[in-house]
Amino acid sequence: MKTINELGLRVPEILLPKNIDLKSWSVIACDQYTQDRDYWKKTAEAAGTKPSTLNLILPEVYLNDGDKAERIAKIRKTMKAYLESGVFEAPRKAFIYLERTSSFGRTRKGLIAQIDLETYEWKPFSKANIRATEATIVDRIPPRKEIRKGAPLELPHIMLLVNDKDGLLIEGAGKLAHDGRAALYDGELMQKGGSIKGWALESQKDLESITEALNKIADKNRAADGSTFLFAVGDGNHSLATAKAVWDEYKAELIAGGASQAELAENPVRFALVEIVNIYDQGLTFEPIHRVIFNIDAEELIEKLADQLDGSVKELANAEELEKAVKASHADFGFVFAKRFLLLHTEIRELAVARLQPLIDEYLKDKEKAEIDYIHGSEEVFRLGKKEGALSIMLPPIAKDSFFETINGRGPLPRKSFSMGEADEKRFYLECRKLFNC
Repeated sequence: MKTINELGLRVPEILLPKNIDLKSWSVIACDQYTQDRDYWKKTAEAAGTKPSTLNLILPEVYLNDGDKAERIAKIRKTMKAYLESGVFEAPRKAFIYLERTSSFGRTRKGLIAQIDLETYEWKPFSKANIRATEATIVDRIPPRKEIRKGAPLELPHIMLLVNDKDGLLIEGAGKLAHDGRAALYDGELMQKGGSIKGWALESQKDLESITEALNKIADKNRAADGSTFLFAVGDGNHSLATAKAVWDEYKAELIAGGASQAELAENPVRFALVEIVNIYDQGLTFEPIHRVIFNIDAEELIEKLADQLDGSVKELANAEELEKAVKASHADFGFVFAKRFLLLHTEIRELAVARLQPLIDEYLKDKEKAEIDYIHGSEEVFRLGKKEGALSIMLPPIAKDSFFETINGRGPLPRKSFSMGEADEKRFYLECRKLFNC
């Protein structure tokens, strides 16, 4: 049986604030509400003058403002001040099992762990333990590197998915947590974030149980060539790619400075804090991200897609019929344009978006006036489909059963393939870990 370390995980040293007030301390992931400054203004009001993770992150709504350098400098200064002024309890070496109940009434279970970045790769067709789910846009890494490189602390909003139909890891951790032990934190989150409760898993029995579960999952996900696809990045693809880039750069500096292999193996920058979630967790919803295309010949594109996907097209009477048919399918697509509602039926067996998006991209190559956008929710599909010159494309539900298989066989999914739950269900910053010495 392999050790936790050999499987790419470590027990992290968690930092939590003293006398934790979740409603002021915890804020939503920085890559949410990127067009809504009012949301972040209300977040600042909720945080007030108390210690808050808001002071340790750069919300992406402000990324293109002219004061980015000043904001980053202030973040570093605040991190250092929090470390030196007694904001945090003493570091606690433990996994954390958590239960997050959203304002929608769904409860998602997770495990906070530290991953070894040497076991992660975002490039297509990787055989690493941890792989990207969506295409990584390299240009999005440098701005994030400015924030992470040299930062005294890291805060995770990265979520990894584990292919665990039997519920061995996360659900198993939950059974350990509910043995009567006290919770580390328990309370309400701000801004419709719901509530969260977390327990430390740190005993020898806890670690043995987690190690055994990981080994069983690895055995079930081992390919013929010996590689294991253990975790897929569900949220925070670019943040994890940034952590990897920062480590690779820093590792080169350490090697040039004469660092030993032992020193490299234990360097904090080599690791990243994440939340692991079972892809089959009933509290985790996968929402398809739909498409709308402007300034094209809608019928021409639909005909080409039907031909290339070996599908058949049927006209339906109204929006309700179309939405019902698409949602009940595995790989059927809905088209809305010029007050018409068309259903494209296909026999695709892998994730439908992985087949659709490359065909759309190819079609749009020589359409200079065409524009594509990515939209959430069926209401937007039908609203935008009414616009002159627009074609809305409704995608079917994301099939969890074929998720890992598709990525393993076809590489990362096209951009904007899926969303893990609604915006308010995204991960809130809470736990911290020391990164660079300051």
